Amino acid sequence: MLLGSKSNVVCGLDIGASSIKMVKLENKGGNYAVKAMGSRDLPVEAIVSEDIKDRDSIIFNLQSLIEQTDPKTRDVVISISGHGVITDRITIDKKTGAEAEQAILFEAEQRSPFDVEDVTLDYHIIDVNEGTNKMDVLLVAARNEFLKTYLDIIQDAGLKPVVVDTDAFAILNSYEINYELDPERVTALVNIGYDITNVTFLKDGKYHSTRDISSGGRMIFDAIQKEFRLNQELTHKAIRGEMEASIDQDMLKATIVTSIEEMITGLEVAFSYFKSLANVPNIDWIILSGGGALIPYLPEFVQSKLNIPIEIANPLRNIEYDPDMFSQIQPEKIAPLLSVAIGLAARKVR
Repeated sequence: MLLGSKSNVVCGLDIGASSIKMVKLENKGGNYAVKAMGSRDLPVEAIVSEDIKDRDSIIFNLQSLIEQTDPKTRDVVISISGHGVITDRITIDKKTGAEAEQAILFEAEQRSPFDVEDVTLDYHIIDVNEGTNKMDVLLVAARNEFLKTYLDIIQDAGLKPVVVDTDAFAILNSYEINYELDPERVTALVNIGYDITNVTFLKDGKYHSTRDISSGGRMIFDAIQKEFRLNQELTHKAIRGEMEASIDQDMLKATIVTSIEEMITGLEVAFSYFKSLANVPNIDWIILSGGGALIPYLPEFVQSKLNIPIEIANPLRNIEYDPDMFSQIQPEKIAPLLSVAIGLAARKVR
């Protein structure tokens, strides 16, 4: 969803349920360099299940983050996900120009669970098969009310949203600029956020489909807070693995493992549906990103339950950056959190 503007320096703004991440990238002929970067934690009840509960807090933290990182920033690329966004993959006869757009929008009207007057529609042609004269098209529909809520917050913070993407496609964009797309390997990009886990499937070296799971790090946060009777600040430290000497690690592991059962079930259902849809026997690889990738014991447990190798995403793998931006923390300790923001900042803005 393009709203206008053009620049070779783009600011990606990821407004998550637990924090806001900002990355500004410069595109140097296909090579990227970080020009500014930062993050701010949000109160745990500011955004719940993608619903805005405390817009004043979000606006304050947005303005504070921009002021700290790059006060000149105005144009931003943002993303949305969750219950207000629907994606669908369709196959239609090969068409071009206005005829193609008319056919695609007609199909969108038939498939969208929302009234088409209440949504903003966009599409992307994934693949064209010259042999069958068919083309695969990705449809995206966002509820106008849901979209407007986020756009109003961005604008009230003094910023201008120039592109609206989805979290899943931002993750894919981040992956494509940092990793080789292997046509022989079926890959799942799993981004574990605070309330939503986005899963994007790659087959034959190309995007295939995406699915959102309504569970994430909040369940783990709540379980740890209750089990160890911690305040919010200490719970954040525990979930980040910063309290090894202060709390029993065996109990922490047991708490985390128990609290992600719903997430595991959601992943199993998503993977099973994809394998049936794509007619593949197995998923070969998982790339794990988001805050969940940094939660102690979680990646190992997910790998053992799904029996699929896992790699922790490094969205800075092929991107130039100044190590001083990370102060006293190692880049790999925060990099998975930046996957969406980097994918947004790498969007082509025309």
